[in-house]
Amino acid sequence: MSLDEELLELAAATVREAGRMLIDERPADGPDVVQTKSSPTDVVTQMDRAAEQLIIERIRAVRPDDGFLGEEGGTRAGGSGVRWVVDPIDGTVNYLYDLPDWAVSIAAEVDGEVVAGAIGIPRRGESYTAVRGGGAFQHTASGTRRLRVNEHVPLGRALVSTGFGYAAGRRARQAEVLTGVLPNIRDIRRGGSCCVDLCSLAAGRADAYYERGVQAWDIAAGGLIVQEAGGRVEGLHGTAPGPELTIAAGPGTFEALHDLLAPLDPARD
Repeated sequence: MSLDEELLELAAATVREAGRMLIDERPADGPDVVQTKSSPTDVVTQMDRAAEQLIIERIRAVRPDDGFLGEEGGTRAGGSGVRWVVDPIDGTVNYLYDLPDWAVSIAAEVDGEVVAGAIGIPRRGESYTAVRGGGAFQHTASGTRRLRVNEHVPLGRALVSTGFGYAAGRRARQAEVLTGVLPNIRDIRRGGSCCVDLCSLAAGRADAYYERGVQAWDIAAGGLIVQEAGGRVEGLHGTAPGPELTIAAGPGTFEALHDLLAPLDPARD
């Protein structure tokens, strides 16, 4: 087994365990909000922190010299050349309201390149995995299937996923951009989890995705899954995806969405 495959196996097992914990130990009356970040509606629950702690502990037990980048502060340097990029709950507001579209995401980087990624969507009974050069897969109770993005979908027939920030000013600007996008596509979807959106794109349940404000832990695993399913994940004008803007879609559709978005100035608040 290669190093990439070993890292994927550990990521996938840890995603499953964290997902089970988040379902089994979710308080009946909902989790407590213990912190807010960019705005009062951008919340962290005690379960976010518990899940990140579980993930770090499980991985460190096997690979004590690795580094971590965690959304909820679980960040440490390592000496092995491997770094784990962790989002313990992507879609925390969905989790808070007991909506199904939230995910656990773990990616492994080797020397700065994402080589393995696993995402679990526990309430949907689905998980997604990818290893560099090895394809992307969906796993359910019915079995495992290889994923392929939809390709060359004309924008007028494209179902496009997006998300919105938490700061009022950014939301207002994103709404302006949306008014330039919506008349030119089939429809828009806003599910509330970048990870779920990227998995849906890889699985052919959506044709494209764009969003401003996503962080490394939001797109590390999901970006690899989309790429290994044949899609492109980039920023504007060939830049790397990230907080400024992330666009993802299959060939043909990606270029069309990029060219629709670019003159709308979507990387500005």
